Formats: sequence, C-alpha cells, structure tokens
Amino acid sequence: MPVNKPLSDSCLNQTFRDARTRNGWLDEDVPETLIRATYDLLKLGPTSANQCPARFLWLRSKEAKERLKPHLIEPNQDKTVDAPWTVIVAWDWNFHEKIPQLFPHNPEAKEWFEDEDARFDNGFRNSSLQGAYLIIAARMMGLDCGPMSGFDKDAVNKEFFADDPEMKDWRVNFICNLGYGDDTKLFERSPRFSFEEAGKIL
Repeated sequence: MPVNKPLSDSCLNQTFRDARTRNGWLDEDVPETLIRATYDLLKLGPTSANQCPARFLWLRSKEAKERLKPHLIEPNQDKTVDAPWTVIVAWDWNFHEKIPQLFPHNPEAKEWFEDEDARFDNGFRNSSLQGAYLIIAARMMGLDCGPMSGFDKDAVNKEFFADDPEMKDWRVNFICNLGYGDDTKLFERSPRFSFEEAGKIL
C-alpha cells in the first residue's frame, strides 16, 4: 500500500485547478507571519546538492515598490505597486560557497560549481525551481500569485543589489506579486496542452 495518497480536491483546486495568475489585488493586508510561513514551506523543495541558490527580496513598503516600478514594463507597473507584497526572486552567484553548510555529508561538492558555466546553469535552474516552489507554497497558504517577466534585468540588479554588500552577488530571476487577487481583473484562462501534446511515454 502506498504511504501517501492524493490530496483532496479542495487542496488541488486551490493550488492548481482554480488558481490563476493575478493582475489585480484586493485591499487586504497580508501579515508578515504568512509570508514567513510560505518561505518555511518553499525552502523544503529539492535542489541539486541542496544548493538552495535562490534569494528572496520581499518588498512590502510602497517606497520599495516605487523603486521597482520604473524598471517594469508598463502593464506590470500599477499591479505591482498595488500588490501587498512583491518578491524579487533572485539567485546568488556565489551560492556554492554555502554548500559545505547545506550539503555537509559531501562538502567537496562545492568544487562542482567552481566552473562558471556549471555555476550559472545550476544557479539559474535551481533558483527557478525554488521560485516555482514559492508559487505553490503561497497558494497552499491561501495567497494568490502574480509571477512576471517583463522587467529590465540589469536595472533591477543595479537598483537593489549592486551597492549592497550583503546582496552584491545576487541576480534577479523573476518577480512575483503576492496578495489576495481581485477576480474582476482576471482574464480568461489560456489553453494548455493535452498530455499527448506535451509529452510521450516510452
């Protein structure tokens, strides 16, 4: 008998079937405790050699989001300023320095990422995974998400990371707004591929 069983339909509906990418927000506060609880879920998702390269800059104040606004394409600006929280999902170029702490049974794994091509591939890939865990965890905590591309990568890095000694090696991956979505701002759900269109069984 399997140890685990499928989650309830209500859980699956909240996390995937009924969840939507949000373009507008209700005027409802999201407490910091809920954001921290979301992080405590997402951090448990797997990454290669437990490298955990993602770094998260959580923008709550209007002032912080106004700093971000000019670096977004126009359709992303107002919905970001209006969101209760905006997360800059980034990754640390020197993530491998932490591998002895995070992967203690094989601290030499740090050497796998001394090569810059391997470091970029792993840092970007695994921080993208962690960004996806953010979306899933937030939805499971009852929040709505508005993940976005559509920004000036170099400008965001310069604005938030370049001059901060603690974040100078961070690089933006993507941006995600969090809050409680306004259903009146939803578009129709776009089509998805069927199982057969998206893959093949060998």
